[in-house]
Amino acid sequence: MLGFRLERSPAPLWVRSLIPLIAVAITFLIVSVLILIAGAHPGEAFYELLINPLTRPTARAEILVKATPLLLTGVAVAFAFAGGYYNIGAEGQLYAGAVAAAWAGTQLHEQPALVAIPVMLVCGFAAGMLWALPPAILRIRLGVDEVVTTLLLNSVMLFFVSALLNGPWRDPISNWPQSPTIAASAQFPQLFARTRIHLGFLVAVLALLAFWWIFTRTRFGLELRAAGLGREAARFMGVRVGRVVLIAALISGGIAGLAGVSEVAGTHYHLIDALSPGYGYTAIIIATLGATTAPGVLMATLFLALVDIGILSASRQLNIPVYLGDIIQACLLLVALATLLLNRYSLRRSQP
Repeated sequence: MLGFRLERSPAPLWVRSLIPLIAVAITFLIVSVLILIAGAHPGEAFYELLINPLTRPTARAEILVKATPLLLTGVAVAFAFAGGYYNIGAEGQLYAGAVAAAWAGTQLHEQPALVAIPVMLVCGFAAGMLWALPPAILRIRLGVDEVVTTLLLNSVMLFFVSALLNGPWRDPISNWPQSPTIAASAQFPQLFARTRIHLGFLVAVLALLAFWWIFTRTRFGLELRAAGLGREAARFMGVRVGRVVLIAALISGGIAGLAGVSEVAGTHYHLIDALSPGYGYTAIIIATLGATTAPGVLMATLFLALVDIGILSASRQLNIPVYLGDIIQACLLLVALATLLLNRYSLRRSQP
């Protein structure tokens, strides 16, 4: 009797290149069932979700606004994942950058924008790096699993932010838990009139281009890929794996910190508890779905930003629960992780 078995060998290249599309297709099949249960037609729902926002200029601009922090955190996580360092702490690193930006922004009232904005960016990048440093050292020196340490540090940072906003940074006038408003010179300018697209989007694009250049055009990028594919083989080639992983972890934390700066300086102008609705966790989906490549990260970011904006339209028009967007993201992550088995295993027919 003929059967099938999983064999540990790389799948054909054409199969691996289709993994993101396979993940999206399976996710939409699952979501279609949920849409039917909600009493709507899947075709109409997907039109409102994926097509209608692209037909309206305001919605197109909002997609880019939503994509700004997602692109920065997506690049951050992809950079670490590419080196085999599984940074799950982008959410905490984002808030670390936001705290630094909120503090620096209030100290720059007498500085011009050409000074204030670079200072905030440097402070946010450094804060993200510092928050990423302890788990990286624990991983390199003691072999402690970075998935656990980076994930736990997210909660530590969120409690720290809550303590700040309900303590010394609480607004004395409104008694609202938010930090003082940053200086006008430190606020990101709008890139296009009558839109909310701000300088943070340009920073995100530059971060993506830097990731692409380092990953494909530098010796460090080659060492990073080697460390991610096989650490023992990389050591045999002469790669100082510990050094490469440490640098990747710190750069990853720094870029995530820039996402926090972008949200403080470009959108809210002060630090709040709900600064991020989970951008750091969504970045894991982006890095996985984008196969830790710059073009993949860009496409995955724009797709998820489109879903975030489109679900609002679908909810209004078809009375679909707005939480369907979160379900799509969760399904994408689970399906993408499952389909990644195709990178390492092939389905073979077994003989009796």
